[in-house]
Amino acid sequence: MADFNPFDPRLRIDPYSVFRELREEDPVFWSPAMQLWLLTRYDDVLAALRDHARFSSERVRARNPFVQQMESFRMASGPLGTTPTMLSLDPPAHTRMRNLVNKAFTPRVVERSRPRIRAIAEELLDALPRPDRIDVVADLAVPLPVIVIAEVLGVPASDRDRFKAWSSDIAGSLGGAFMPKEAIDRALRSANEIADYFRDQIAERRRSPRDDLLSALCAAEEQGDLLSEDELIATCILLLVAGNETTTNLIGNGMLALLRFPEERRRLRQDPLLIPSAVEEMLRYEGPAQMTSRIALGEFEFRGKRFEEGQVVLAVLAAANRDPAQFPDPDRFDVGRRPNRHLAFGHGIHYCLGAPLAVAEAQVAFEALLRRFPEPEAAFEAPDWNNSFVLRGLRSLPMTSRRSS
Repeated sequence: MADFNPFDPRLRIDPYSVFRELREEDPVFWSPAMQLWLLTRYDDVLAALRDHARFSSERVRARNPFVQQMESFRMASGPLGTTPTMLSLDPPAHTRMRNLVNKAFTPRVVERSRPRIRAIAEELLDALPRPDRIDVVADLAVPLPVIVIAEVLGVPASDRDRFKAWSSDIAGSLGGAFMPKEAIDRALRSANEIADYFRDQIAERRRSPRDDLLSALCAAEEQGDLLSEDELIATCILLLVAGNETTTNLIGNGMLALLRFPEERRRLRQDPLLIPSAVEEMLRYEGPAQMTSRIALGEFEFRGKRFEEGQVVLAVLAAANRDPAQFPDPDRFDVGRRPNRHLAFGHGIHYCLGAPLAVAEAQVAFEALLRRFPEPEAAFEAPDWNNSFVLRGLRSLPMTSRRSS
């Protein structure tokens, strides 16, 4: 009988087998243990993401006992916990905040950044101790997005080790009450440390503005409305964490897929014009964000089930992206898959703001990796997945190449 247990080891090794069982047996599943709904069909996930009149992003509305159990953590974690961000707001408040930040992440702005992203990737690969050996995660997937988002915000790249540590700690708490206490404690510490860091940076920009996103956010005005200091801090933390963890996992997960499917890798090397569609397939096949949450607004019927006000709804993006009703042969990795309307970045008003930047970074990373490691071989016995059931990513991905360029 299908079930969902956050401690199920399959969620680390092969979550898709769990999602397949749920999708086939009970696609709108009530978990008595977690006291929440799980949606695993593409059409149902899409419907929930589109319908912000019934499915709210405001997590404070949740009546789930585990969410409420995290209230003391939220209140103690500074601006990140006490101040709503774009992720946890509904219109019109969401519209106001998103409009203030949106201009920094348009496709046109990202395309202008591509040469700099390429230069950073090449510098990182030039610095490898051996040109025929790399840990894709540690040597490229971790530092590349940290350096890029630090430069976008305008904070020193020399602080990137701290950024990564803070970001990883905060991301490690996304499982909420189902994560180990030490992970929650680390996240609390890091949330407060990073808030102090950005408070100092904001004060500096107000004294002496620069040509960077942080200065622009300090000055940003939308219909006479400025971001408060806590909103500024929470937004900066969100941009750092979201722009860091997601891209790191996209690059690591994507390279693992290329190692597992050598025919598709050779196809990609023979036709580099497939790199954009390959990155979209990486997002579908092994997306960094496995699920996102919504809160039921009022009582209503959904797909024959009765939802009650305040109930948590997990829209399982990773399950939707393997739904055979939407994707033929969904467990096959196909670098040329079209159409590919995956939900890895969400959908609708909460579609990931930084998606164009993440995609550009991944495209640049794979252009460089496939050129420098034309015949890569795994240097590990089994993938070293992290412990989160919300964010799927590798802790390391060592590989070698019989021939390097």
